[in-house]
Amino acid sequence: MGLGLARQLLQPGHTLVCMARHSVPELAASAPEGAVLEQWAVDLSQPVQAAQRLQAWLAGQPANHYASATLINNAGVIPRIAPLSACNSAEDMADQANALRVGLEAPMLLTAAFLGTTEAWASVDRRVLNISSGLGRRAMASQAAYCAAKAGLDHFTRCLALDEAAKPHGARVCSLAPGVIDTDMQVQLRGAHPADFPDQQSFAALKTGDKLTSSQAAAARVLAWLERSDFGNNPVADVRDA
Repeated sequence: MGLGLARQLLQPGHTLVCMARHSVPELAASAPEGAVLEQWAVDLSQPVQAAQRLQAWLAGQPANHYASATLINNAGVIPRIAPLSACNSAEDMADQANALRVGLEAPMLLTAAFLGTTEAWASVDRRVLNISSGLGRRAMASQAAYCAAKAGLDHFTRCLALDEAAKPHGARVCSLAPGVIDTDMQVQLRGAHPADFPDQQSFAALKTGDKLTSSQAAAARVLAWLERSDFGNNPVADVRDA
């Protein structure tokens, strides 16, 4: 969905900074005249370095140069699909830790860098959109790390909303569940062994029942939510509540 968001945000008059493991040459090739695109090859499992790079770039931008500034935290990682008790090898433990770093630590540090560096941009409409999941609000067996990261993202956003509401020009923030999307994550879940993953059949049924949203359609719904005049009134939301 991150690529879907980038494609739709890459418009004349927009400056778009994409942070991912790899750049996407097709995205650069599709940039219209008047759009500015930067693609940074960033490892979000090293969130301090990623946040410092964002902080340095923002510090170099002219104050109040933009009408609005938005940070979208979209990254997430699914570790091995199995009960936590089975994930006790050194490799599995590193995998669990990576899921928490990418899914929770990186959004927190990137948000700190974004808000701290832009706080003096008094005339700029600032927003933070954290892409959450229904699994941050509903427990699922064999995915403790992913569920915990998304639940943490939701509650972090609630705390952040309180911080920003107390400021004269605080940012508006929301942790948004985008619905069930036809992504590689879904492929992983429905391809898991049923003995390791009790919900495997439920995820397989989403595909066979044609109940998955395409990444492009999901991105459009998320961006429509971002543009709402009441964005941030509810710091934890779901696009299906629209």
